[in-house]
Amino acid sequence: MTLAIIHTRAGLGLEAPEVLVEVHLANGLPGMTLVGLPEAAVKESRERVRSALVNAGFDFPLRRITLNLAPADLPKEGGRFDLPIALGLLVASGQVPPEALAGVECAGELALDGRLRPVTGVLPLAMATRRAGRRLIVPQANADEAALAGDLEVLPADHLLEVVAHLLGQAPIAPHRPSSVVPTPEAGPDLAEVRGQHQARRALEVAAAGGHNLLFAGPPGTGKTMLASRLPGILPPLSEEEALEVAAIRSVSGLSHAEQWGVRPFRAPHHTASAVALVGGGSRPRPGEISLAHRGVLFLDELPEFPRHVLEVMREPMESGQIHIARASHERRYPAGFQLVAAMNPCPCGHLGDPRQACHCTAAQIQRYQARLSGPLLDRIDLQVEVPALAPEQLTSREPGESSAVVRERVLSARARQAARGALNAQLAGQALEEACALQATDRAWLAGVLERLKLSARAYHRVLRVALTLADLAGEARPGRDQLIEAIGYRQLDRLLKG
Repeated sequence: MTLAIIHTRAGLGLEAPEVLVEVHLANGLPGMTLVGLPEAAVKESRERVRSALVNAGFDFPLRRITLNLAPADLPKEGGRFDLPIALGLLVASGQVPPEALAGVECAGELALDGRLRPVTGVLPLAMATRRAGRRLIVPQANADEAALAGDLEVLPADHLLEVVAHLLGQAPIAPHRPSSVVPTPEAGPDLAEVRGQHQARRALEVAAAGGHNLLFAGPPGTGKTMLASRLPGILPPLSEEEALEVAAIRSVSGLSHAEQWGVRPFRAPHHTASAVALVGGGSRPRPGEISLAHRGVLFLDELPEFPRHVLEVMREPMESGQIHIARASHERRYPAGFQLVAAMNPCPCGHLGDPRQACHCTAAQIQRYQARLSGPLLDRIDLQVEVPALAPEQLTSREPGESSAVVRERVLSARARQAARGALNAQLAGQALEEACALQATDRAWLAGVLERLKLSARAYHRVLRVALTLADLAGEARPGRDQLIEAIGYRQLDRLLKG
């Protein structure tokens, strides 16, 4: 046998296209040629595989070796191809029978002594292997992650010798039994710890119920960050499908899934983050913060301190729920269904409208500070809420507010009504939104007059309708009325606040 074909998979974002590792031995001067669009780490696998086979006691074929990673136009990266290349050499040289690898896929990086090291992106690979109806051999450290794919026979190994012994029938590897995956208890910060700020608490509940984006604006130390950190605690738990999506993104990012399984992400990048860090990209495109926050919360503190061009790149993902990263030779698509929560001061010094301390900013300074946030970006934020300084009696009050558990029950009830419509209110658009709201003629005329006076855009109009519909869901009403419309309009406070 001088030709061997081993099944494995590449990593292209959250996709794992099949790759055939073809190994051919021919007469001629000993040497190894690797083709099939491999990047540097894949090319270096030749030396790792050679050392691993020799140190594990196998015969390295001293012949002309050609390795092809098919399809040839698919970029290959990482160390995941070490194990399939090694097994292909063993099959082609007659040390392992080819039938032993029937119905098997494998991936893993090899140490020079033959030990198997973990690789990134195993969960998407495992899910694709399950759909193909094959078994999967992976390093022991990747076994729990691969087992999340569900109905898949995962064969974990710590060393190349274990894999070969299994294939030869000498010491079969028992299918991996995953450790019981229990969602981490959501014992995060509780809303009961927040004193006062009743409108901000209400806005937080509305945001959780309808999946709306939210902006807190107010002087320093009024609790904006404290409020934002409590949003995950009132959101519904992740479904198993959603948890798999979140785990897959963490997998391709090289992050652990174990301690975060079933927990909604909460990402809070610093305002010095670059556009690539926020939306993803790089020479080898990776998920950014907006994808790592998928199905969870992206918190941007000190929003105007982010470079404007960094904020502008979020506009399309906020509408589409995904990010498309294109490069000359390849492209990636990552989900970005995040819920934006942002916080900002009303002026550079932070004390515009603060009764405790006078603002010393000039009108020009305030205008420049406000201009860091574009109108199109603010249009995409449904709830814009002032968080004023608390009175001393509110700060010292020992009376707790409602707990996160109590608020979550109302959120779950509102989301159940939205599930019957088929989408969260924040995602409704066009005719579906108009039918769900079904405003009375008098309310529609009143709203038209308000929109004209406030000079709100068409996008802002639809976002007012979505918020009003969420308020109706929380109140148990079939459709929004005048009260819900007034409250929804009241959540667009930013212009009034920034003008002092």
